[in-house]
Amino acid sequence: MSKIIEVKNLVKKFKDFVAVDDVSFSVEKGQIFAFLGPNGAGKTTTIKMLTTLLDPTSGSIMLNGFDVMVNPNETRKSFGIIFQDPSLDTELTAFENMEFHAVLYGLGRKTMDDRIKELMELVELWDRKDELVKNFSGGMKRRLEIARGLLHHPAVLFMDEPTLGLDPQTRNHMWSYIKNLNEKEQITVFVTTHYIEEAEKVADRVAIIDHGKIVMQGTTTELKEATKTDNLEGAFLALTGRSIRPQDAGNDAMRLGARMWRR
Repeated sequence: MSKIIEVKNLVKKFKDFVAVDDVSFSVEKGQIFAFLGPNGAGKTTTIKMLTTLLDPTSGSIMLNGFDVMVNPNETRKSFGIIFQDPSLDTELTAFENMEFHAVLYGLGRKTMDDRIKELMELVELWDRKDELVKNFSGGMKRRLEIARGLLHHPAVLFMDEPTLGLDPQTRNHMWSYIKNLNEKEQITVFVTTHYIEEAEKVADRVAIIDHGKIVMQGTTTELKEATKTDNLEGAFLALTGRSIRPQDAGNDAMRLGARMWRR
């Protein structure tokens, strides 16, 4: 299999704080890749560099054959993203949210309409297309965000805590959609989640980051065998410790240095 993401010796510093410290990993095309870590481990900072929202201090990132620093516009066309925080316009209808995103990516009218219908049917929202998003439940909004992120046929779908706050039934349905898309379109999925059992069920490979460094990566089986534990949560705790962490220090530092999305 070919590598669709390749990260080498990635470093991000905010003044004297090292949020990401010499991180290297790769993701194969078509994989579901889980990126796990405690609060403040460097997950969000890494994703922001992968998606052109932050410049690395040093190191390199290749995504879908593009150098993220050299070709940011082509890189952005290569991925879709579902943010941890809601990002829909709740004063628009579901269809209008999809349409607006399609226009941003330059989809033609016929392609746009066909693709919107296809994806909204996939996430079971086509019959609600003309309703205002502000009237949607949390699960419906998440499903719409997934459909929106896939409009332009991205090679990679980034998902930052995609099921946070959803009930177990909705989480299960969400992963069914994602796995179906992964199989149907061979889309690569890069996910962070605090629900470690989710990663154990769906991920082909897992990387665990702590204190800005990758502490181990491999299949779930490899991580369990290496830590002599029975499940991925046990492996995670063995590698990162059991103490409660403060809120994400990396996010606090990143807010000092983050800049707006480059147009």
